[in-house]
Amino acid sequence: MRPRQFDLIAFDWDGTLFDSTAIIVRCIQRAVVDVGGREPSERSAAYVIGMSLHQALAHAAPDVPADKYPELGARYRHHYAAHHDDLCLFEGVLPMLQALKARHHRLAVATGKSRRGLDEALHSAALAGVFDGSRTADETAGKPHPLMLHELMEEFGVAPARTLMIGDTTHDLQMARNAGCAAVGVSYGAHEIDGFHDLAPRFIAHSVRELHDWLQANA
Repeated sequence: MRPRQFDLIAFDWDGTLFDSTAIIVRCIQRAVVDVGGREPSERSAAYVIGMSLHQALAHAAPDVPADKYPELGARYRHHYAAHHDDLCLFEGVLPMLQALKARHHRLAVATGKSRRGLDEALHSAALAGVFDGSRTADETAGKPHPLMLHELMEEFGVAPARTLMIGDTTHDLQMARNAGCAAVGVSYGAHEIDGFHDLAPRFIAHSVRELHDWLQANA
């Protein structure tokens, strides 16, 4: 068997493993309007996916005063909860993860979601036990700060050179760079890939199948 290049592979969640980008965008737009803000464009709403909730609200709704952020967050969660059962893994994700587990990679999630949100998603996607570790934005620093990856690397005793971050946003790729890790971008999620190239990902996958094939050959 070919030797592993990476011992730890960390995945973003929304837009990378979970097909949720379009619904998140609509929920952000509706929440902003609910509290009297100007509806953000789809591009602006998509840009904040992956950030911590506070960062995301400040960026997506610059005309909403900070004292309304708790209400804005509550309205976002209200709209998102209404669509919870509509969300699912991208086709091909589970076989990809199973193949990586068979090669004895450590698998982790590094996400802008809350701990409660991630745990609910893992349960609904029947993924409990697939991942060896995870970090969420409400329990450590949000992206692109490298602390999520630093903590995961420390937890498993893995060096940056042996760690790979995979995500669909420039926040993910910048976090990997800040942590000294390699990164792979996926183009089927929240961000357009114009900004990916400056962050020097090892590869840009345009589908889960492409990502799976690259990982089998290179991870």
